[in-house]
Amino acid sequence: MTVDAELPAGVPGIDVPRLADWLARALPGTGRITAIDLIAGGRSNLTYGITLDGGRRIVLRRPPLGHVLPTAHDMGREYRVLSALGAGSDVPVPTTLAFCEDEDVIGARFYLMDYVEGRVLRTVEDAADLTPGQAGGLSEALATALAAVHTVDVEAVGLGDFGRPGGYMTRQLKRWGKQWDASQEAIRATGNVHDLPEYDRLVSRLAERLPADAPARLVHGDFRLDNALARLEPRPEIAAVVDWEMSTLGDPLSDLGLTLVYWAEAGDAELLPVGATITTAPGFHTRREFAERYAALTGFDLSEMDFYVAFACFKLAVILEGIHARYLQNATVGEGFDRIGDAVPVLLDRAHRTLDERSPW
Repeated sequence: MTVDAELPAGVPGIDVPRLADWLARALPGTGRITAIDLIAGGRSNLTYGITLDGGRRIVLRRPPLGHVLPTAHDMGREYRVLSALGAGSDVPVPTTLAFCEDEDVIGARFYLMDYVEGRVLRTVEDAADLTPGQAGGLSEALATALAAVHTVDVEAVGLGDFGRPGGYMTRQLKRWGKQWDASQEAIRATGNVHDLPEYDRLVSRLAERLPADAPARLVHGDFRLDNALARLEPRPEIAAVVDWEMSTLGDPLSDLGLTLVYWAEAGDAELLPVGATITTAPGFHTRREFAERYAALTGFDLSEMDFYVAFACFKLAVILEGIHARYLQNATVGEGFDRIGDAVPVLLDRAHRTLDERSPW
């Protein structure tokens, strides 16, 4: 590959000539980069589509451009889990191609994977061509994909050391608390304040309800419909589960809890600026139906799901606060970030209501 004037113009977060040079060494024979674009969606790691000679498409993932929370956005972990699942599991994932540890190439570690044909289904408008039957089929397919993640034999696929055994939920509460503090510091540095007194009370309530350790299983960390690529024909299916940056070994019900927080229903008073509001369309399962299908596939006990849903509200509030901090630093790429901070108090309130009512529904 030759770096020349024919290379496409750069996009935020990518030095195209340096990437072209590295690609020629890492994947010789792939051809010249003819186009590169930021793929819509994703408020954390950045995802780019790269077109090569002959029309082949591959995908590049890198961390965000600005404020990065400690321990977050680990490209190496994401690359490892995708590679392991692609080689030895029933979980649908893209095929990985190469990993770059040299931050001098584009300013951060990154990896490449094959492009997967599929639709990101997020808004009600995306449901315009969906029949209720297809919506129900997608609900089933997503529950099946989540169950597949949680029933992976982690030792067999080489992920037995992907997380620490024991104490997962305790560590999660501590970890996300540290992330919250880091985001508050970053927000204050911009001259802003995001005063949320209900946060501290929620942390105390969650600490009082921490469950006993469950057997460690693979968890995705951000499992939702719009973190998957869907196909509708010849039947609804999940072509690939993506965005594995927060995956580890831990309590699988923490994953289900977050999926239920993201899952919108018709008649919900509060729709979050993240997640797939498409699930309000006719034919999609309710949150309860989705959870019941998951339980039937896994055999897991869901009697304490109110805790896991409240914890998921807490975790998502912390994540969105980090994105809000990056927005205030003018370090985000894309649209919709101006509304992210407004969702944080909504999530804190929802967590308290879930614990008050002892019901995840």
